[in-house]
Amino acid sequence: MGIIKFENVSKSFGEGTSRTDVLKDINLEVNEGEFLVLLGFSGTGKTTLINLMAGLDTPTKGSVTFKDKPITGPGPERGVIFQSYSLMPWLTVKGNVMLAMDSVFPKMPRAEKEEKVEHYIKMVGLSHATTRRPAELSGGMRQRVNVARALAMNPEVLLLDEPLSALDALTRANLADEIEEIWSADKKTCVLITNDVDEAIILADRIIALNPDGTLGEEFKVTIPRTRDRMEMNDNEEFKKLRVDVTKYLMDVGIEGKVEGSRILPDVTPIHGAPKAVADAQKGLIDKNFLDFSQLHKVYPTPKGPLTVVEDFNLKLNRGEFISLIGHSGCGKSTVLTMAAGLNEISKGAIRLDGRHVEGADPERAVVFQSPNLFPWLTAKENVAIGVDKVYPKASMAERQDVVEYYLERVGLADAMDRPAHSMSNGMKQRVGIARAFALSPKLLLLDEPFGMLDSLTRWELQEVLMEVWDRTKVTAICVTHDVDEAILLADRVVMMTNGPQATIGKIVDVDLPRPRTRKALLEHPDYYKFRQDVLDFLEEYEHGAKPKKKEEKSKIAAE
Repeated sequence: MGIIKFENVSKSFGEGTSRTDVLKDINLEVNEGEFLVLLGFSGTGKTTLINLMAGLDTPTKGSVTFKDKPITGPGPERGVIFQSYSLMPWLTVKGNVMLAMDSVFPKMPRAEKEEKVEHYIKMVGLSHATTRRPAELSGGMRQRVNVARALAMNPEVLLLDEPLSALDALTRANLADEIEEIWSADKKTCVLITNDVDEAIILADRIIALNPDGTLGEEFKVTIPRTRDRMEMNDNEEFKKLRVDVTKYLMDVGIEGKVEGSRILPDVTPIHGAPKAVADAQKGLIDKNFLDFSQLHKVYPTPKGPLTVVEDFNLKLNRGEFISLIGHSGCGKSTVLTMAAGLNEISKGAIRLDGRHVEGADPERAVVFQSPNLFPWLTAKENVAIGVDKVYPKASMAERQDVVEYYLERVGLADAMDRPAHSMSNGMKQRVGIARAFALSPKLLLLDEPFGMLDSLTRWELQEVLMEVWDRTKVTAICVTHDVDEAILLADRVVMMTNGPQATIGKIVDVDLPRPRTRKALLEHPDYYKFRQDVLDFLEEYEHGAKPKKKEEKSKIAAE
Protein backbone atom coordinates (compact mmCIF):
# COMPACT_ATOMS: atom_id res chain seq x y z
CA MET A 1 0.00 0.00 0.00
CA GLY A 2 1.27 3.48 -0.90
CA ILE A 3 1.98 5.62 2.17
CA ILE A 4 3.33 8.66 0.25
CA LYS A 5 2.07 9.44 -3.26
CA PHE A 6 3.09 11.96 -5.90
CA GLU A 7 0.56 12.59 -8.66
CA ASN A 8 1.75 14.65 -11.68
CA VAL A 9 3.98 16.76 -9.43
CA SER A 10 6.09 19.57 -10.87
CA LYS A 11 8.13 22.08 -8.89
CA SER A 12 9.56 25.37 -10.16
CA PHE A 13 11.36 28.25 -8.48
CA GLY A 14 11.23 31.89 -9.62
CA GLU A 15 8.94 33.62 -12.10
CA GLY A 16 8.98 34.52 -15.79
CA THR A 17 12.39 34.45 -17.46
CA SER A 18 14.14 33.62 -14.16
CA ARG A 19 11.94 30.54 -13.58
CA THR A 20 13.76 27.23 -13.05
CA ASP A 21 11.91 23.93 -13.44
CA VAL A 22 13.40 21.51 -10.91
CA LEU A 23 10.95 18.57 -10.98
CA LYS A 24 8.65 17.62 -13.86
CA ASP A 25 5.61 15.32 -13.92
CA ILE A 26 6.61 13.11 -11.00
CA ASN A 27 4.38 10.10 -10.38
CA LEU A 28 5.70 8.09 -7.46
CA GLU A 29 4.31 5.78 -4.80
CA VAL A 30 6.33 4.97 -1.65
CA ASN A 31 5.12 1.64 -0.27
CA GLU A 32 4.58 1.13 3.45
CA GLY A 33 7.54 -0.61 5.10
CA GLU A 34 9.86 -0.42 2.07
CA PHE A 35 13.36 1.02 1.84
CA LEU A 36 13.32 3.25 -1.23
CA VAL A 37 16.50 4.90 -2.51
CA LEU A 38 16.51 7.90 -4.86
CA LEU A 39 19.76 8.16 -6.74
CA GLY A 40 21.01 10.95 -8.99
CA PHE A 41 23.54 13.62 -9.87
CA SER A 42 23.75 16.96 -8.06
CA GLY A 43 21.11 19.32 -9.40
CA THR A 44 18.57 16.62 -10.36
CA GLY A 45 16.05 17.76 -7.72
CA LYS A 46 16.67 15.02 -5.11
CA THR A 47 16.50 17.39 -2.13
CA THR A 48 13.44 19.19 -3.55
CA LEU A 49 11.71 15.81 -3.82
CA ILE A 50 12.41 14.95 -0.17
CA ASN A 51 11.41 18.47 0.94
CA LEU A 52 8.01 17.90 -0.73
CA MET A 53 7.65 14.63 1.23
CA ALA A 54 8.67 16.40 4.45
CA GLY A 55 6.20 19.25 3.87
CA LEU A 56 8.99 21.83 3.76
CA ASP A 57 7.97 22.74 0.19
CA THR A 58 4.74 22.64 -1.77
CA PRO A 59 4.38 21.52 -5.40
CA THR A 60 3.86 24.08 -8.17
CA LYS A 61 1.55 21.56 -9.84
CA GLY A 62 0.06 18.21 -8.80
CA SER A 63 -0.39 16.71 -5.32
CA VAL A 64 1.73 15.02 -2.64
CA THR A 65 -0.20 12.97 -0.09
CA PHE A 66 0.55 11.01 3.08
CA LYS A 67 -1.96 8.19 3.66
CA ASP A 68 -4.16 9.84 1.01
CA LYS A 69 -4.25 13.21 2.82
CA PRO A 70 -2.47 16.24 1.31
CA ILE A 71 0.87 17.12 2.91
CA THR A 72 0.53 20.75 3.98
CA GLY A 73 3.57 21.08 6.26
CA PRO A 74 6.03 19.17 8.45
CA GLY A 75 4.64 16.50 10.78
CA PRO A 76 6.04 14.13 13.43
CA GLU A 77 4.94 11.13 11.36
CA ARG A 78 7.68 12.08 8.86
CA GLY A 79 11.12 12.28 10.50
CA VAL A 80 13.82 14.02 8.44
CA ILE A 81 17.58 13.54 8.72
CA PHE A 82 19.55 16.08 6.68
CA GLN A 83 23.11 16.11 5.37
CA SER A 84 24.12 18.85 7.83
CA TYR A 85 23.85 18.11 11.52
CA SER A 86 21.71 21.11 12.66
CA LEU A 87 22.13 20.34 16.37
CA MET A 88 21.70 22.91 19.15
CA PRO A 89 25.34 23.62 20.08
CA TRP A 90 24.57 24.52 23.71
CA LEU A 91 22.67 21.27 24.41
CA THR A 92 24.20 17.88 25.21
CA VAL A 93 23.49 14.74 23.17
CA LYS A 94 20.69 13.92 25.62
CA GLY A 95 19.39 17.51 25.50
CA ASN A 96 19.21 17.51 21.69
CA VAL A 97 17.24 14.25 21.61
CA MET A 98 15.00 15.37 24.50
CA LEU A 99 14.16 18.57 22.58
CA ALA A 100 12.57 16.45 19.82
CA MET A 101 10.62 14.39 22.38
CA ASP A 102 9.34 17.54 24.12
CA SER A 103 8.09 19.06 20.86
CA VAL A 104 6.23 15.93 19.67
CA PHE A 105 5.06 14.43 22.98
CA PRO A 106 4.50 17.42 25.31
CA LYS A 107 2.14 15.46 27.59
CA MET A 108 4.25 12.33 27.99
CA PRO A 109 5.44 11.77 31.61
CA ARG A 110 9.02 12.90 32.18
CA ALA A 111 10.21 9.47 33.37
CA GLU A 112 8.89 7.82 30.19
CA LYS A 113 10.60 10.48 28.05
CA GLU A 114 13.90 9.92 29.86
CA GLU A 115 13.60 6.18 29.27
CA LYS A 116 12.88 6.63 25.53
CA VAL A 117 15.69 9.17 25.03
CA GLU A 118 18.11 6.75 26.69
CA HIS A 119 16.81 3.92 24.46
CA TYR A 120 17.37 5.84 21.20
CA ILE A 121 20.79 7.15 22.25
CA LYS A 122 21.80 3.55 23.03
CA MET A 123 20.39 2.41 19.67
CA VAL A 124 22.82 4.67 17.79
CA GLY A 125 25.76 3.70 20.04
CA LEU A 126 26.19 6.97 21.95
CA SER A 127 25.45 5.90 25.55
CA HIS A 128 29.04 6.83 26.48
CA ALA A 129 28.59 10.41 25.16
CA THR A 130 25.17 11.50 26.51
CA THR A 131 26.60 14.51 28.36
CA ARG A 132 28.84 15.77 25.53
CA ARG A 133 27.97 18.81 23.43
CA PRO A 134 28.14 18.82 19.59
CA ALA A 135 31.54 20.58 19.54
CA GLU A 136 33.01 17.60 21.43
CA LEU A 137 31.72 15.06 18.89
CA SER A 138 33.13 13.80 15.56
CA GLY A 139 31.11 14.22 12.35
CA GLY A 140 29.91 10.62 12.53
CA MET A 141 28.81 11.02 16.16
CA ARG A 142 26.92 14.25 15.38
CA GLN A 143 25.07 12.47 12.58
CA ARG A 144 24.20 9.65 15.01
CA VAL A 145 22.58 12.26 17.31
CA ASN A 146 20.54 13.39 14.31
CA VAL A 147 19.38 9.81 13.71
CA ALA A 148 18.50 9.34 17.41
CA ARG A 149 16.57 12.62 17.42
CA ALA A 150 14.53 11.64 14.36
CA LEU A 151 13.80 8.18 15.80
CA ALA A 152 12.74 9.64 19.15
CA MET A 153 9.83 11.34 17.37
CA ASN A 154 8.68 7.81 16.47
CA PRO A 155 7.88 8.69 12.85
CA GLU A 156 6.10 6.32 10.48
CA VAL A 157 8.44 7.38 7.67
CA LEU A 158 12.16 8.21 7.88
CA LEU A 159 13.31 10.68 5.21
CA LEU A 160 17.11 10.67 4.82
CA ASP A 161 18.62 13.43 2.69
CA GLU A 162 22.24 12.36 1.99
CA PRO A 163 22.83 11.84 5.74
CA LEU A 164 26.18 10.08 5.22
CA SER A 165 27.82 12.16 2.50
CA ALA A 166 30.00 14.31 4.77
CA LEU A 167 31.52 11.28 6.54
CA ASP A 168 34.66 9.26 5.83
CA ALA A 169 34.17 5.90 4.08
CA LEU A 170 34.46 3.70 7.19
CA THR A 171 32.12 5.81 9.37
CA ARG A 172 29.70 6.05 6.44
CA ALA A 173 29.56 2.27 6.02
CA ASN A 174 29.05 1.69 9.77
CA LEU A 175 26.25 4.26 10.03
CA ALA A 176 24.53 2.89 6.90
CA ASP A 177 24.53 -0.56 8.54
CA GLU A 178 22.99 0.94 11.71
CA ILE A 179 20.25 2.70 9.72
CA GLU A 180 19.42 -0.61 8.04
CA GLU A 181 19.26 -2.38 11.40
CA ILE A 182 16.90 0.29 12.79
CA TRP A 183 14.70 0.08 9.67
CA SER A 184 14.65 -3.71 9.87
CA ALA A 185 13.84 -3.80 13.62
CA ASP A 186 11.04 -1.19 13.50
CA LYS A 187 9.83 -1.91 9.93
CA LYS A 188 9.56 1.81 9.31
CA THR A 189 9.23 3.16 5.79
CA CYS A 190 12.56 4.67 4.67
CA VAL A 191 13.30 7.02 1.79
CA LEU A 192 17.03 7.66 1.31
CA ILE A 193 18.61 10.15 -1.06
CA THR A 194 22.19 9.32 -2.01
CA ASN A 195 24.67 9.62 -4.85
CA ASP A 196 26.51 6.42 -3.89
CA VAL A 197 25.54 3.40 -6.01
CA ASP A 198 26.99 0.79 -3.61
CA GLU A 199 25.17 2.36 -0.64
CA ALA A 200 21.93 2.31 -2.65
CA ILE A 201 22.23 -1.40 -3.54
CA ILE A 202 23.24 -2.43 0.01
CA LEU A 203 20.22 -0.65 1.57
CA ALA A 204 17.37 -0.57 -0.97
CA ASP A 205 14.37 -2.69 -1.84
CA ARG A 206 13.94 -0.39 -4.82
CA ILE A 207 16.22 2.19 -6.48
CA ILE A 208 14.81 4.99 -8.62
CA ALA A 209 17.19 7.10 -10.66
CA LEU A 210 16.55 10.81 -11.12
CA ASN A 211 17.29 12.29 -14.52
CA PRO A 212 19.10 15.65 -14.94
CA ASP A 213 15.95 17.15 -16.53
CA GLY A 214 13.97 16.68 -13.29
CA THR A 215 12.00 13.61 -14.39
CA LEU A 216 12.01 10.18 -12.76
CA GLY A 217 14.28 7.71 -14.49
CA GLU A 218 14.58 3.97 -14.51
CA GLU A 219 13.54 1.82 -11.55
CA PHE A 220 15.75 -1.04 -10.30
CA LYS A 221 14.42 -3.71 -7.93
CA VAL A 222 16.94 -5.13 -5.43
CA THR A 223 16.14 -8.73 -4.49
CA ILE A 224 19.48 -9.63 -2.83
CA PRO A 225 18.65 -11.35 0.51
CA ARG A 226 19.30 -9.32 3.67
CA THR A 227 21.48 -8.74 5.54
CA ARG A 228 23.88 -7.66 2.82
CA ASP A 229 27.48 -7.89 3.95
CA ARG A 230 29.72 -5.45 2.06
CA MET A 231 32.61 -7.89 1.72
CA GLU A 232 30.35 -10.71 0.52
CA MET A 233 28.72 -8.42 -2.05
CA ASN A 234 32.01 -8.36 -3.97
CA ASP A 235 31.31 -12.02 -4.95
CA ASN A 236 27.54 -11.61 -5.41
CA GLU A 237 26.55 -11.83 -9.09
CA GLU A 238 23.29 -9.89 -8.62
CA PHE A 239 25.17 -7.09 -6.85
CA LYS A 240 27.71 -6.92 -9.70
CA LYS A 241 25.02 -6.90 -12.38
CA LEU A 242 22.99 -4.20 -10.59
CA ARG A 243 26.15 -2.15 -10.13
CA VAL A 244 26.82 -2.27 -13.87
CA ASP A 245 23.19 -1.55 -14.84
CA VAL A 246 22.71 1.39 -12.44
CA THR A 247 26.15 2.87 -13.22
CA LYS A 248 25.60 2.63 -16.98
CA TYR A 249 22.17 4.24 -16.71
CA LEU A 250 23.42 7.15 -14.58
CA MET A 251 26.45 7.73 -16.80
CA ASP A 252 24.34 7.61 -19.96
CA VAL A 253 21.82 10.17 -18.69
CA GLY A 254 24.26 12.30 -16.73
CA ILE A 255 27.61 12.37 -18.48
CA GLU A 256 27.01 13.73 -21.92
CA GLY A 257 29.33 12.56 -24.68
CA LYS A 258 32.39 14.74 -24.81
CA VAL A 259 32.84 16.68 -28.04
CA GLU A 260 36.28 16.06 -29.48
CA GLY A 261 38.33 19.23 -29.38
CA SER A 262 39.64 20.90 -32.51
CA ARG A 263 42.71 22.45 -30.92
CA ILE A 264 46.21 21.24 -31.71
CA LEU A 265 48.74 21.44 -28.90
CA PRO A 266 51.56 23.76 -30.00
CA ASP A 267 55.08 22.32 -30.23
CA VAL A 268 56.69 24.35 -27.44
CA THR A 269 59.25 23.22 -24.86
CA PRO A 270 58.54 23.90 -21.17
CA ILE A 271 61.31 25.42 -19.06
CA HIS A 272 62.15 22.11 -17.35
CA GLY A 273 62.03 20.05 -20.56
CA ALA A 274 65.35 18.79 -21.86
CA PRO A 275 66.32 19.56 -25.50
CA LYS A 276 65.36 16.74 -27.86
CA ALA A 277 68.94 15.55 -28.37
CA VAL A 278 69.55 15.29 -24.62
CA ALA A 279 66.23 13.53 -24.09
CA ASP A 280 67.12 10.99 -26.81
CA ALA A 281 70.54 10.36 -25.26
CA GLN A 282 69.04 9.84 -21.80
CA LYS A 283 66.08 7.78 -22.94
CA GLY A 284 67.43 4.46 -21.61
CA LEU A 285 68.27 6.04 -18.26
CA ILE A 286 65.11 7.94 -17.50
CA ASP A 287 62.51 5.34 -18.48
CA LYS A 288 63.36 2.98 -15.61
CA ASN A 289 63.16 4.12 -11.97
CA PHE A 290 62.07 7.54 -13.19
CA LEU A 291 60.79 8.25 -9.68
CA ASP A 292 62.53 6.59 -6.75
CA PHE A 293 61.44 6.74 -3.09
CA SER A 294 64.35 5.33 -1.07
CA GLN A 295 64.07 4.58 2.70
CA LEU A 296 61.78 7.59 3.07
CA HIS A 297 60.94 8.67 6.64
CA LYS A 298 58.90 11.54 8.04
CA VAL A 299 59.40 12.38 11.71
CA TYR A 300 57.65 15.24 13.55
CA PRO A 301 58.91 16.60 16.88
CA THR A 302 56.30 16.47 19.68
CA PRO A 303 56.40 17.37 23.41
CA LYS A 304 56.65 13.62 24.12
CA GLY A 305 59.55 13.12 21.70
CA PRO A 306 59.85 12.40 17.96
CA LEU A 307 56.81 10.88 16.20
CA THR A 308 57.55 8.79 13.10
CA VAL A 309 54.57 9.15 10.77
CA VAL A 310 56.05 7.41 7.69
CA GLU A 311 58.82 4.83 8.02
CA ASP A 312 61.01 3.11 5.44
CA PHE A 313 58.81 3.87 2.42
CA ASN A 314 60.48 2.33 -0.67
CA LEU A 315 58.94 2.55 -4.14
CA LYS A 316 60.22 2.82 -7.71
CA LEU A 317 58.10 4.09 -10.62
CA ASN A 318 58.91 3.83 -14.30
CA ARG A 319 58.26 6.80 -16.54
CA GLY A 320 54.60 7.09 -17.57
CA GLU A 321 53.35 4.89 -14.73
CA PHE A 322 50.17 5.76 -12.77
CA ILE A 323 50.17 4.75 -9.09
CA SER A 324 47.24 4.93 -6.63
CA LEU A 325 48.16 5.31 -2.96
CA ILE A 326 45.42 4.02 -0.64
CA GLY A 327 44.95 3.38 3.09
CA HIS A 328 42.85 4.39 6.08
CA SER A 329 42.69 8.00 7.32
CA GLY A 330 45.93 9.03 9.04
CA CYS A 331 48.16 6.45 7.33
CA GLY A 332 50.53 9.05 5.87
CA LYS A 333 49.38 8.97 2.21
CA SER A 334 49.27 12.76 1.89
CA THR A 335 52.55 13.07 3.83
CA VAL A 336 54.32 10.97 1.17
CA LEU A 337 52.70 13.04 -1.58
CA THR A 338 53.65 16.42 -0.08
CA MET A 339 57.25 15.22 0.34
CA ALA A 340 57.29 14.25 -3.35
CA ALA A 341 55.90 17.70 -4.18
CA GLY A 342 58.71 19.35 -2.21
CA LEU A 343 56.16 20.95 0.13
CA ASN A 344 57.15 18.87 3.18
CA GLU A 345 60.73 18.30 4.31
CA ILE A 346 62.14 14.76 4.09
CA SER A 347 63.33 13.60 7.55
CA LYS A 348 65.43 10.69 6.29
CA GLY A 349 65.94 8.89 2.98
CA ALA A 350 65.53 10.43 -0.47
CA ILE A 351 63.22 11.02 -3.42
CA ARG A 352 64.83 11.16 -6.86
CA LEU A 353 62.94 12.29 -9.97
CA ASP A 354 64.54 11.82 -13.38
CA GLY A 355 67.88 11.17 -11.70
CA ARG A 356 67.86 14.29 -9.50
CA HIS A 357 66.99 14.75 -5.83
CA VAL A 358 63.65 16.41 -5.04
CA GLU A 359 64.33 19.64 -3.15
CA GLY A 360 61.63 22.26 -2.67
CA ALA A 361 58.57 22.94 -4.83
CA ASP A 362 59.00 23.11 -8.61
CA PRO A 363 56.55 23.36 -11.54
CA GLU A 364 58.04 20.10 -12.89
CA ARG A 365 55.95 18.53 -10.10
CA ALA A 366 52.34 19.67 -10.46
CA VAL A 367 49.89 19.10 -7.58
CA VAL A 368 46.09 18.88 -7.69
CA PHE A 369 44.63 19.15 -4.19
CA GLN A 370 41.13 18.32 -2.91
CA SER A 371 40.38 22.04 -3.08
CA PRO A 372 41.74 23.53 -6.33
CA ASN A 373 42.86 26.87 -4.75
CA LEU A 374 41.95 29.11 -7.68
CA PHE A 375 42.11 32.90 -7.60
CA PRO A 376 38.34 33.62 -7.35
CA TRP A 377 38.48 36.93 -9.23
CA LEU A 378 40.34 35.44 -12.23
CA THR A 379 38.74 33.54 -15.11
CA ALA A 380 39.44 29.87 -15.82
CA LYS A 381 41.80 30.94 -18.61
CA GLU A 382 43.68 33.41 -16.39
CA ASN A 383 44.04 30.85 -13.57
CA VAL A 384 45.65 28.31 -15.93
CA ALA A 385 47.78 30.96 -17.69
CA ILE A 386 49.62 31.92 -14.47
CA GLY A 387 51.66 28.70 -14.46
CA VAL A 388 51.91 28.40 -18.24
CA ASP A 389 53.54 31.82 -18.57
CA LYS A 390 56.26 30.71 -16.14
CA VAL A 391 57.13 27.30 -17.63
CA TYR A 392 57.11 28.30 -21.32
CA PRO A 393 59.25 31.49 -21.25
CA LYS A 394 60.41 31.08 -24.87
CA ALA A 395 56.95 30.49 -26.34
CA SER A 396 55.02 33.34 -27.95
CA MET A 397 51.92 34.78 -26.27
CA ALA A 398 49.73 33.05 -28.89
CA GLU A 399 51.40 29.66 -28.29
CA ARG A 400 50.99 29.97 -24.52
CA GLN A 401 47.33 30.88 -25.05
CA ASP A 402 46.94 27.76 -27.21
CA VAL A 403 48.35 25.57 -24.40
CA VAL A 404 45.86 27.11 -21.91
CA GLU A 405 42.86 26.72 -24.21
CA TYR A 406 43.83 23.21 -25.32
CA TYR A 407 43.73 21.82 -21.77
CA LEU A 408 40.61 23.75 -20.74
CA GLU A 409 38.87 22.28 -23.77
CA ARG A 410 40.17 18.81 -22.89
CA VAL A 411 38.55 19.00 -19.42
CA GLY A 412 35.22 20.08 -20.89
CA LEU A 413 35.38 23.84 -20.22
CA ALA A 414 35.45 25.08 -23.83
CA ASP A 415 32.38 27.24 -23.17
CA ALA A 416 33.46 28.49 -19.72
CA MET A 417 37.04 29.67 -20.25
CA ASP A 418 36.14 33.28 -19.53
CA ARG A 419 34.01 32.61 -16.45
CA PRO A 420 35.45 33.85 -13.15
CA ALA A 421 36.26 31.07 -10.68
CA HIS A 422 33.89 32.42 -7.99
CA SER A 423 30.88 31.74 -10.26
CA MET A 424 31.79 28.06 -10.83
CA SER A 425 30.56 24.89 -9.14
CA ASN A 426 33.06 22.75 -7.20
CA GLY A 427 33.21 20.29 -10.10
CA MET A 428 34.04 23.04 -12.59
CA LYS A 429 36.72 24.48 -10.30
CA GLN A 430 38.35 21.08 -10.03
CA ARG A 431 38.36 20.82 -13.85
CA VAL A 432 40.30 24.09 -13.96
CA GLY A 433 42.71 22.63 -11.36
CA ILE A 434 43.27 19.54 -13.53
CA ALA A 435 43.76 21.66 -16.69
CA ARG A 436 46.23 23.88 -14.82
CA ALA A 437 48.29 20.87 -13.66
CA PHE A 438 48.49 19.27 -17.12
CA ALA A 439 49.23 22.60 -18.80
CA LEU A 440 52.47 22.86 -16.80
CA SER A 441 53.64 19.80 -18.80
CA PRO A 442 55.03 18.35 -15.56
CA LYS A 443 57.40 15.43 -15.20
CA LEU A 444 55.31 14.25 -12.26
CA LEU A 445 51.59 14.77 -11.56
CA LEU A 446 50.57 14.49 -7.89
CA LEU A 447 46.86 14.20 -7.04
CA ASP A 448 45.80 14.44 -3.38
CA GLU A 449 42.19 13.18 -3.09
CA PRO A 450 41.40 15.37 -6.13
CA PHE A 451 37.70 14.42 -6.18
CA GLY A 452 37.18 14.04 -2.41
CA MET A 453 34.92 17.11 -2.05
CA LEU A 454 32.64 16.14 -4.95
CA ASP A 455 29.57 13.92 -5.00
CA SER A 456 30.34 10.44 -6.31
CA LEU A 457 28.61 10.95 -9.66
CA THR A 458 30.55 14.15 -10.42
CA ARG A 459 33.66 12.19 -9.36
CA TRP A 460 32.96 9.58 -12.05
CA GLU A 461 32.75 12.30 -14.65
CA LEU A 462 36.04 13.89 -13.62
CA GLN A 463 37.76 10.50 -13.38
CA GLU A 464 36.85 9.98 -17.04
CA VAL A 465 38.19 13.47 -17.85
CA LEU A 466 41.42 12.77 -15.95
CA MET A 467 41.92 9.42 -17.70
CA GLU A 468 41.26 10.91 -21.11
CA VAL A 469 43.80 13.73 -20.62
CA TRP A 470 46.34 11.43 -18.92
CA ASP A 471 46.04 8.98 -21.81
CA ARG A 472 47.23 11.72 -24.20
CA THR A 473 50.17 12.84 -22.05
CA LYS A 474 51.20 9.61 -20.21
CA VAL A 475 52.67 11.79 -17.45
CA THR A 476 54.02 9.85 -14.45
CA ALA A 477 51.32 10.22 -11.77
CA ILE A 478 50.52 9.38 -8.14
CA CYS A 479 46.97 9.71 -6.84
CA VAL A 480 46.15 9.57 -3.12
CA THR A 481 42.61 8.27 -2.59
CA HIS A 482 40.47 6.35 -0.08
CA ASP A 483 38.10 5.16 -2.83
CA VAL A 484 38.84 1.54 -3.82
CA ASP A 485 37.13 1.78 -7.21
CA GLU A 486 38.89 5.05 -8.05
CA ALA A 487 42.25 3.53 -7.09
CA ILE A 488 41.78 0.54 -9.43
CA LEU A 489 40.22 2.56 -12.25
CA LEU A 490 43.12 5.02 -12.50
CA ALA A 491 46.21 3.00 -11.67
CA ASP A 492 48.74 0.59 -13.11
CA ARG A 493 49.56 -0.36 -9.52
CA VAL A 494 47.65 0.17 -6.26
CA VAL A 495 50.06 0.79 -3.37
CA MET A 496 48.46 0.12 0.02
CA MET A 497 49.78 1.72 3.21
CA THR A 498 49.62 0.28 6.70
CA ASN A 499 48.07 2.39 9.47
CA GLY A 500 50.12 5.15 11.12
CA PRO A 501 52.16 6.04 13.00
CA GLN A 502 55.21 4.33 11.42
CA ALA A 503 53.16 3.74 8.27
CA THR A 504 54.85 2.00 5.37
CA ILE A 505 53.89 0.03 2.24
CA GLY A 506 51.85 -3.03 3.22
CA LYS A 507 50.99 -4.49 -0.18
CA ILE A 508 51.11 -3.64 -3.89
CA VAL A 509 48.55 -4.88 -6.42
CA ASP A 510 49.40 -4.82 -10.13
CA VAL A 511 46.25 -3.76 -11.99
CA ASP A 512 46.56 -5.64 -15.25
CA LEU A 513 43.50 -4.15 -16.96
CA PRO A 514 43.43 -2.78 -20.52
CA ARG A 515 43.80 0.94 -21.31
CA PRO A 516 42.29 3.30 -22.26
CA ARG A 517 39.85 2.59 -19.43
CA THR A 518 36.25 3.53 -18.81
CA ARG A 519 34.24 2.79 -15.69
CA LYS A 520 31.58 0.96 -17.71
CA ALA A 521 34.09 -1.38 -19.39
CA LEU A 522 35.99 -2.14 -16.18
CA LEU A 523 32.85 -3.03 -14.20
CA GLU A 524 32.23 -5.78 -16.76
CA HIS A 525 35.82 -7.02 -16.90
CA PRO A 526 36.13 -10.54 -15.35
CA ASP A 527 39.26 -9.60 -13.32
CA TYR A 528 37.96 -6.29 -11.93
CA TYR A 529 36.41 -7.76 -8.79
CA LYS A 530 39.52 -9.86 -8.10
CA PHE A 531 41.62 -6.68 -7.84
CA ARG A 532 38.86 -5.04 -5.81
CA GLN A 533 38.82 -7.97 -3.36
CA ASP A 534 42.61 -7.77 -2.91
CA VAL A 535 42.34 -4.11 -1.87
CA LEU A 536 39.22 -4.61 0.30
CA ASP A 537 40.86 -7.55 2.13
CA PHE A 538 43.90 -5.42 2.93
CA LEU A 539 41.80 -2.47 4.16
CA GLU A 540 39.63 -4.73 6.32
CA GLU A 541 42.77 -6.26 7.86
CA TYR A 542 43.89 -2.79 8.97
CA GLU A 543 40.43 -1.44 9.85
CA HIS A 544 40.75 -1.46 13.63
CA GLY A 545 44.27 -0.37 14.39
CA ALA A 546 47.92 0.08 13.52
CA LYS A 547 48.66 -3.62 13.16
CA PRO A 548 46.35 -6.31 11.73
CA LYS A 549 44.27 -8.00 14.41
CA LYS A 550 43.53 -11.68 14.64
CA LYS A 551 39.91 -12.57 13.89
CA GLU A 552 38.94 -13.12 17.56
CA GLU A 553 40.46 -9.74 18.53
CA LYS A 554 38.53 -8.03 15.70
CA SER A 555 35.26 -9.55 16.95
CA LYS A 556 36.01 -8.28 20.44
CA ILE A 557 36.70 -4.76 19.17
CA ALA A 558 33.53 -4.82 17.06
CA ALA A 559 31.52 -5.87 20.13
CA GLU A 560 32.92 -2.99 22.14
